Amino acid sequence: MTDAPRRFALIQRLVHWFMAACIFAMLFIGAGMVSTVAPKYLPLVLIHKTLGVALLALVLIRLALRLYYGAPPLPADLPWSMKLGARLSHQLLYGLMIVMPLLGLGMLWAAAYPVILYGGIQIPALLSQSDGVHTLLWNAHFYLGFTFFALVLLHLAAALFHALIRRDGVFGTISLLPSRDRMTPVE
Repeated sequence: MTDAPRRFALIQRLVHWFMAACIFAMLFIGAGMVSTVAPKYLPLVLIHKTLGVALLALVLIRLALRLYYGAPPLPADLPWSMKLGARLSHQLLYGLMIVMPLLGLGMLWAAAYPVILYGGIQIPALLSQSDGVHTLLWNAHFYLGFTFFALVLLHLAAALFHALIRRDGVFGTISLLPSRDRMTPVE
């Protein structure tokens, strides 16, 4: 017998979906930032920085919630390769949700840009100015952004696969709506 929950706790599901919306916004704002020199660039940077710091705080809260509440088990009939893929992709998602904002902050600090968020909140620099470090961090943030976007799309495809094809209850564990999958009774 297991103590594993049948669904993620409501707070976990709310944080998941809120973060999902914010991450999609971040990815598109980031793409917009690197493709424009228009006057819209600076407001996009301000939104991107503020949302990035907020997402860093949220992912730490999310990890604490995961440790406290746990996670529902995957279906027993799910092939081991899919279970491994789910585990690795989630670890990569969490890792990138932590690394991306830290790279962004480091990149700004290494360029000697002040990190000022909405409301005038300033985050003090933890790195000294260095053109070489800035270039390294900018490249890492830029290219890992594409990796992160691809991983988010893979996660979305897996969610749709579980919801529409397998109908095995996996999507129901994170859904905000009651589930009607074959494995998850309606609440």
